Amino acid sequence: MKSHLLTQTDRLSFPPVAGRADRRAMLFRESLTGLAERWALGLAWALMPSRIAGVPNLLRLCARELLAPDYALPDPEHTFAQPPGLAGIVHDFSAPAVLAAHRRGLYPFAHVGPLKWWSPPQRSVLFFDALHMARRLRRQIRQGHYSVTFDRDFEGVIAACAGHRAGRWHLTWITPRIMRVYAELFDMGYAHSFEVWNGRGKLVGGGYGVALGASFMTESQFSGEPNTSKIGFSVLNWHLAHWGFDFNDGKLMTPTCRDMGFREIPRGEFLARLREAERKPGRPGRWQVEADLAAVADWQPAMAKP
Repeated sequence: MKSHLLTQTDRLSFPPVAGRADRRAMLFRESLTGLAERWALGLAWALMPSRIAGVPNLLRLCARELLAPDYALPDPEHTFAQPPGLAGIVHDFSAPAVLAAHRRGLYPFAHVGPLKWWSPPQRSVLFFDALHMARRLRRQIRQGHYSVTFDRDFEGVIAACAGHRAGRWHLTWITPRIMRVYAELFDMGYAHSFEVWNGRGKLVGGGYGVALGASFMTESQFSGEPNTSKIGFSVLNWHLAHWGFDFNDGKLMTPTCRDMGFREIPRGEFLARLREAERKPGRPGRWQVEADLAAVADWQPAMAKP
């Protein structure tokens, strides 16, 4: 079953800070060289042996949508087996549509070509009582060489998440189109960023995501110095736990997520938990850090609410 439903809350927004539009226009850009690089690497990524089996279904879906586009949100429980979790093509990529999709457990993703809605068969989720912080990370947090803020520099964070990573191909799904919509969600009070600053006041780590009710979906993170995203992520998860959030959704499992205590749950269980969490009041609007970093370093996650 598909849905067109948007709530009245989705249409509310907070006025952006003066001058923010100019900064966004400057940061949310992609050069012709960058565009060509993204397409070349994106096609190479899609044609890797582990993914090429999904290409025929993807092409058939694109052809079908071109001939008879369906503008409704797809059913998150009816997806392709190859590529795993492909649910449909994105036609309406507006902030309200993305919120409605998140409520159904869908998220947008594509390196190249049309944006697609995804609902993977296994979801990487952190329940806060299972969070693991390594001793080295706790020690680094206690040293006080970094400070952490929330919602202070959303534009800088999302641009850095889309930027080059040392020793890795520059292949990103965070295009200017993605940046603009999630920046609008930030203005509406749904998207949030966490920032990590070094002693010189430079942004050296962070990430962003979307909060709906008592659920949080992490979209992306970056580190400019060792472990800085983990520092900010630990501070974020401390707050989510103490604010009564049910879980942090990491979408797909990564080595970093596994090391920090995320575990995979079946899609059906995730969607049921999401429906329950979405009914709770959550924490709309701008966020602020409320904990001393020493309290985060000393946190025993097993005491967090399940």
